Amino acid sequence: MSKTAEHLAEAFAGESQANRKYLAFAKKADEQGYPQVARMFRAAAEAETVHAHAHLRALKGVGDTADNLKAAVAGETHEFENMYPAMIADAEAEGEKEALRSFEFANAVEKVHAELYQKLLDNLDGDLGDYPYYVCPVCGFTAEGEAPDRCPICNAKGERFIKID
Repeated sequence: MSKTAEHLAEAFAGESQANRKYLAFAKKADEQGYPQVARMFRAAAEAETVHAHAHLRALKGVGDTADNLKAAVAGETHEFENMYPAMIADAEAEGEKEALRSFEFANAVEKVHAELYQKLLDNLDGDLGDYPYYVCPVCGFTAEGEAPDRCPICNAKGERFIKID
């Protein structure tokens, strides 16, 4: 990998993290009654997304939909087979209960994501359906079509799920 490609990958990761961090900061500012601060964090988060997408394009990191689905399956599979198990083991060994819970939730959800992406890939030339997804606001579990009564991973109430159209 060239130095420039390494820099693009690093910049993509940094901009992506800044986007997520600023959205979390915006949520907190809203909760604490600072709507103007929240708006600025959301504006900066959107700008960071623009930067991240530009870096990813320069890396040739976006292919056609089939390639993107294959990359998503591979990424999610790596996370639940390799990345999170090691993180879970370390958090357990260090007694880091909050981190352990976060890693275990993410690990379980990544398996679901890999399955959902694979299902779409397998049916890409057929009937993909037309339905919303629902995301658990506690653990990130993702359901097709309708929210469950209770999240199968964290037991959150289905009425709390976020609908993604």
